[in-house]
Amino acid sequence: MNIRALLAFTPLLLVIGGHANATTYAMPENNNDSVIIQYPDGVPLTRADQNETLLDVARRFLLGQTEIVRLNPDVDRWLVKKGEIVRLSNKRILPDSPHNGITLNISEYRMYYYPPTKKGETPRQVMSYAHGVGRQDWKTPLGQTKIARKIMNPSWNPPESIRREHAANGDPLPLVVPPGPHNPLGSRALYLALPGEYRIHGTDIDKINGIGMQITHGCVRMYPEDVEELYDRVSVGTPVYIVKQPIKVGWLDNVLYVEAHPDLEGEETTLDQRFAVALRLIQKANNQEMPDFDQKALNLALKNQSGEPIAIYERLPPLDEYKDAGGNAQTDQASASSMPTQATIPVSTLKPVRKASPDGYYHGN
Repeated sequence: MNIRALLAFTPLLLVIGGHANATTYAMPENNNDSVIIQYPDGVPLTRADQNETLLDVARRFLLGQTEIVRLNPDVDRWLVKKGEIVRLSNKRILPDSPHNGITLNISEYRMYYYPPTKKGETPRQVMSYAHGVGRQDWKTPLGQTKIARKIMNPSWNPPESIRREHAANGDPLPLVVPPGPHNPLGSRALYLALPGEYRIHGTDIDKINGIGMQITHGCVRMYPEDVEELYDRVSVGTPVYIVKQPIKVGWLDNVLYVEAHPDLEGEETTLDQRFAVALRLIQKANNQEMPDFDQKALNLALKNQSGEPIAIYERLPPLDEYKDAGGNAQTDQASASSMPTQATIPVSTLKPVRKASPDGYYHGN
């Protein structure tokens, strides 16, 4: 199966402007699928404005720093040329966690929020936000918790350990940092029901480029407009799942994807170690059977760790998806016997979900 052939079928779409708020994705129609797409017409691109850095482009589209750098390895993050093409995120694989409340995947510096639904209904949408996480020596804790309380325009009472650290670096902190543009908590704080005052909060103007990095003392830091939107949407008691999933595997329309993210600082892995993890996840996703997947595509995904879902395998759809000219399902033995085996359907035959617009661009807001 040739991944390069697959990419040749994928149109490039120029996205105008930026996002006004978090990216909202429609949940897959098939409950067994877990790949979500923002631009179904192809790969989204944008042009850098004059005097923009790559981080400015990330800010404009509410992406994290690590994310946009990995998507654009040939673009200098500080010296972007005016009009230079920058690639944006499109597909994502949902983390392996409950589809309710908030999931924080610290490996990809990204949050997934599932708005509440009526009892018995499955989520129809998921909202995704970039965020920063704890440094190597101040790790964000993993596990299940909930939103314990919410505070607008919070003051910050830095603990003694953080005050000692700042004092040692020649940057002493006061006992209380009042609300304002230089308050590290930003304008909103959602406190987690964990010991140690861990929060999901905004950011000060001095550390805006830290979104999408290991930069905090364990809290989860968001863009100002993102945390304001999340604050208004979630209620006290909302469940929060904090996971570490650098490799994710998921289906979309009978195609299996793998998504690999860079290792966190101090947790570096070898390619062989990542391959072993991926094999376990692939087998789990395919009902504990190992499919005849594209090993070159998998190796590429695990080596580059771009955070972009890569197609590695396509399976036959269920028999009832085969229709005759009249739209009737062909499920008889004769029809089934003429169907190709799974191994004869290469990923290179995949095409975009929909055709691109006539000019090849995606005209966003």
